[in-house]
Amino acid sequence: MVTDRHIQRLHHFDHQGWPKGQAAAKAGIDDKTARKYRRLGRLPSEVRMAHDWRTRPDPFADVWSQVEEQLTVNPGLEAQTLFAWLQRQYPGRFADGQLRTLQRRLKQWRALHGPAEEVFFTQVHQPGRLCASDFTHCTSLGITVNGQPFPHLLYHFVLTYSNWETGTLCFAESFESLSTGLQNALAELGGVPQVHRTDSLTAAVPPGGERHTFQKRYQGLLQHYSLQGQAINPTRSHENGDVEQSHRQFKRALDQALLLRGSRDFPSRGDYELFVRELFGQRNQGRVQRFQEERAVLRPLPAQRLDACKRVRVRVDRGSTIHVGGNTYSVASRLIGEWVEVRVHADHLDVWYAQKQVERLPRLRGRGKHRIEYRHVIDWLVRKPGAFADYCYRDDLFPSSRFRLAYDRLRAQQPERAAKEYLQILHLAAKESESGVEAVLERLSAGDGRLSAALVLEELRKHDKPLSVTAVTVAAVDLRQYDALLEGTEAEDVEGTEREGAAGAVFEGAALADVPVQLRGAGPAGAAGEPQLRALPAGAGATGDAGASEQADRASAAILAAAAGQELVGVGPEAVPAQGAATGPAAAGGLVRGPARERAGFRECGFGEDASVGRDCSGTGARGSQGAFHDVQLAGAGVADRQARPEVEPGAEEFGGLRGAGDR
Repeated sequence: MVTDRHIQRLHHFDHQGWPKGQAAAKAGIDDKTARKYRRLGRLPSEVRMAHDWRTRPDPFADVWSQVEEQLTVNPGLEAQTLFAWLQRQYPGRFADGQLRTLQRRLKQWRALHGPAEEVFFTQVHQPGRLCASDFTHCTSLGITVNGQPFPHLLYHFVLTYSNWETGTLCFAESFESLSTGLQNALAELGGVPQVHRTDSLTAAVPPGGERHTFQKRYQGLLQHYSLQGQAINPTRSHENGDVEQSHRQFKRALDQALLLRGSRDFPSRGDYELFVRELFGQRNQGRVQRFQEERAVLRPLPAQRLDACKRVRVRVDRGSTIHVGGNTYSVASRLIGEWVEVRVHADHLDVWYAQKQVERLPRLRGRGKHRIEYRHVIDWLVRKPGAFADYCYRDDLFPSSRFRLAYDRLRAQQPERAAKEYLQILHLAAKESESGVEAVLERLSAGDGRLSAALVLEELRKHDKPLSVTAVTVAAVDLRQYDALLEGTEAEDVEGTEREGAAGAVFEGAALADVPVQLRGAGPAGAAGEPQLRALPAGAGATGDAGASEQADRASAAILAAAAGQELVGVGPEAVPAQGAATGPAAAGGLVRGPARERAGFRECGFGEDASVGRDCSGTGARGSQGAFHDVQLAGAGVADRQARPEVEPGAEEFGGLRGAGDR
């Protein structure tokens, strides 16, 4: 069939100077057809004649008046219904293949003579004016939580101007779900639009009431946020088309995201909610500009949000149960006869008594259901085992299929004591550990022996090991680590002393015969190649020997400066004058250590004066000193009040030993 496009291409190639035959070939038409349209100078659509005649006889011409009569009375009749009616009126006249002809005739009649169709009027949306919300079922997505089916709904909230959307998972189209979802959306939005539109929900509009009349609680919610409420006509979901279309698009996007994820199972409900929240955020990324326009004109949120729960005051009956929303829940038997306040939330119930929350129960969906917790009634049921067999809520007293199998096994082994034995097992689960008892029942189910509560208790005690006290073991301190630390510190300090001092800064001397030490300059070198310092001199030189005494004083000062920041460890015995031998660096058998992070030095006994090795002090010899330290103290020792200082045995001062706190 030659179209306008063919002739337009033909004229194009003609204008480019192509030969007429080649131009027709490149345009994809025959030469004769090209000559025809060159001669006419018109397009095929301009010369085509309207097809207003039939090519075959109309099989429904004789009966069409009857068909029109039926359509006038009932315009909603379908072509298939009318065709079946004609076949019954005229048996053998109309073949099944003629149904398509009647459908075309009926379509033409409706377009020319049928009733007027509903007209949809496109609306102009203003920023920040209208928001719409509705519930949508998500069960068809096949979501599972920890391997279990997760049937749920989604409260979907949409701004009609920017199409910004958010939602909250719920389980029923209740007012609690509506209030929670709406307040969550407004809090995330950060402002309040002017109008909120919803379907004719029973949570918002009373059943059978006008769509401008709202439930009292819903009206209070709207007034709290200064919202104007709107409700569409019943069964007219297209009147809330913005959110209805968003339902379809979001669930399709969620299904695609789940396909990319590779699994529809989530470890917990929180993980699934986070997945949905991330998807909302991704979809809102492309609506930022229009959303900013809306957010600029939104009204501020109120200071606080409303409590989304319904408060019901009920009395606990003699069966230790309460009845809320057409469903039955068990509570602790201690509350029998008391009035309690039940706060009904979207997915749970809180039971309050004496201004204290005593129970939190999962909310049952629907009506006529029950949830009995065996821990609430087992204390008295174990005393009345005869009531178990015909208890109306007996099925709720099997925490798992393992307990049901145990009860069936007890009935087969000892029918007369089955209820009593099972209740004692259930009592163990309540008082000890439900998981532990279930594990014992699983182990015992493998054998064919006789099952009893005593056997379960024995197995439970056997495998229930008490927590052992953690044994704390403190490893012995390896003192060689401190030696290594001292050697590294001494190497650095001694190097500095040798650089600053004169030649011969490494001191030598004689030690006491009964002290196993090593003298500097006389022993092997350490790891760094430096002589090792093992002791601190605390003795005296030869009596009356000025050179020996002065040399000992200088040696002591140099060694203390080298052992900066170290503490006094194990002060050795002081040399007495009778020994008359010059003491070496190892005479004391230890080091003088100061407080942590404080460098050791000399401080004279007198306050406010500089320490001097040549100061006149009590003692013998030209320099008046038999001991190197009876006249000085560590600079960092004993700074605080009542801090311990080095002491010597009574009578040691006469030999020039270390002085105590009184010397300062």
